[in-house]
Amino acid sequence: MQPEDLKYNESHEWVGMDGELAVIGITDFAIEQLTDLVYMALPEVGAAVTKGEEFGEVESVKAVSPLYSPVTGEIVEVHSELIDDMEGLGKDPFSQGWMIKVKLANGTGLDGLLDHASYKAQCAQ
Repeated sequence: MQPEDLKYNESHEWVGMDGELAVIGITDFAIEQLTDLVYMALPEVGAAVTKGEEFGEVESVKAVSPLYSPVTGEIVEVHSELIDDMEGLGKDPFSQGWMIKVKLANGTGLDGLLDHASYKAQCAQ
């Protein structure tokens, strides 16, 4: 996935569509701010996520940061290998670094999220 094609939460999570599934991860900006990642907690397949609510957390040597869902739906896949090897997250957060895949709830979409230009402008502030 290319950063320009994604939508963003103000809290630094990205989302892109892969067919009917929303693929979610965190941005390179967030990873740079957190620096050395040491732990990640992700939900299980079948769990429900709600737009704007926590779905997991990532911990660095500096802080623990909650992860907020940019969409509402049901988790159908979790990138569990990422939990044991977070190196992919730092190398390529927009492809190798995806965290969860969500089947969107009926009538929901990516409305209200930032586009790439708006997200970059937010990060520059």
